[in-house]
Amino acid sequence: MQLTLRASTLAMLLILTAPAGLQAGEAMPGASLPALLELARANNPDYASMRYEAQAAAERITPAGALMDPKFRIEWMDVTRGDTQNVTLWPDGVGSTRYTVMQDLPWFGKLALKQDIAAQEAQAVQGKAQGSWAEVAAKVKISHALRYYLHHTQKLTLELLDLSTRLAKVAQVRYAGGLAMQQDAIRAQLEQTAMQAELVALQGESRQVDARLNALLARPGRAALATPAGLRSLPVAATLDAEALMARIHQGNPQLFAEQARIKSAELARELSLKNRYPDFTLALTPTQMQTRVTEWSLMLELNIPLQQASRRAQEREAQAMLDAAQARRAALANQLLSDLSENLAAIDAAQSTEKLAASSQLPQAELTFQAALAGYENGKLDFATLLDAQRQVRQAKQAQLKAQLEAQMRLAEVEKLLGEDL
Repeated sequence: MQLTLRASTLAMLLILTAPAGLQAGEAMPGASLPALLELARANNPDYASMRYEAQAAAERITPAGALMDPKFRIEWMDVTRGDTQNVTLWPDGVGSTRYTVMQDLPWFGKLALKQDIAAQEAQAVQGKAQGSWAEVAAKVKISHALRYYLHHTQKLTLELLDLSTRLAKVAQVRYAGGLAMQQDAIRAQLEQTAMQAELVALQGESRQVDARLNALLARPGRAALATPAGLRSLPVAATLDAEALMARIHQGNPQLFAEQARIKSAELARELSLKNRYPDFTLALTPTQMQTRVTEWSLMLELNIPLQQASRRAQEREAQAMLDAAQARRAALANQLLSDLSENLAAIDAAQSTEKLAASSQLPQAELTFQAALAGYENGKLDFATLLDAQRQVRQAKQAQLKAQLEAQMRLAEVEKLLGEDL
C-alpha cells in the first residue's frame, strides 16, 4: 500500500508540475516546433542585435560614396584701411573681402571603390546575422527534441514504477506464502526507490531545458511551456546525399557567405590601395569684393604630392596580405563545414539504424523475455533477480529508442544550421 501511495504521489507531482495551461489550449508555446521558431525569430535578443548591426552596416554604404562637405572661407584684407580707421569687418569698410568655396575631390574611382567596400562589409554583417539566426534556430530545435525526450522518459519511468509496484506485490504474496525470500521484496523496494530518484533527476533536467528554451524566446526562465506534441519527421535518405548537401552549403551557408563578402571587400581594398599612388585634389572658387562690388574671380586647384611611396607600398602589401588571409579563412571554413556535415550525416544514419533495431528487434525480444521471466517467477522456476534484469532490459530497449530519436533530431538540427535553411 505504501509503495502504491508513493507511485501515485509521484504521478500527481508530475501532473502538477506540468505546464499549467494544457487545458487552456494551444496558446501556450512549446507543443509545436514551428511556433517556437516563429517566437524565437521575433523575440530572440541575440538575433535582434545582429539584425540591427546589419541595418547599421547597410546605412554606411551611402556615406562611403559621398563627397566630403565643401568648405567656405572668408578673408578680410586691410581691415584698418592703412590705419585710417578702426578695425572693421564690414565688407564695404575694408580694403577687400575674399570668399572662397573649396571642395575636396578624390582621385577618379576612389569613391566608387569605398562605396563598394562598404557594400561588401554590409553583406558580411548580413551573413553574420543569418548565421546568428541559424545558431538560434538549431538551439531551439535541440531544446524541443530534448523536452520531448525527457517528457517521454519520465512517462516511461512512471510506467515502469507502476510495474515495479505490481512486482513488489507479487514478491510480497510469494513471501507471505513462504515461496520466496524476504530479499525479493526488499529488492523490489530498492528498484522503486531508484526509479523515484531518477524521476526527481529528470524533473530537474526538464526545468533546466525549459529555462534554456525560454531564454531563447526572451521569456522568463520559469514561464510555463506546453508538452511537446511530437518530433519532426526525418528526411528521406535521398535528401541526405553528402555531395548535394555540400553544394547547398557552398551556396547558402551564412558563414561562407560572410567570408566570400570579406574576400570581395579585401580585393576592393587592395585596388583602392593601388589608387592611393595618385593624388587627391582640392578645387576652390574665390570671388573678391571691393566696396560693394565683386571685382575679380579666382580659381584654385590644389593636390597632394604622393611622395611617401614606401608607406604606400606597405599599405599595398598589407591589403594583399588581408586578401590572402580572407581566402585562407574561407578555405579553412569550407573544410570544417565538410567535416561537420560528414560527421552529422554519419550520426543520423547510425541513430536511424539504432532506432530501427531497438523497435523491431531489441524491444520485442526484451518484452518476451520479461513475460517469460514473470511467468517463471510466479511459478517458482526463476529468482527475482532474473525478473528484475528482464525488466531492466525492457527499459533499456525503450530508452535506446528514445535516445536514438533524440540523437537523430539533434544531428538534423546541426545539418540545417550548416545549410542555413531547413531540409
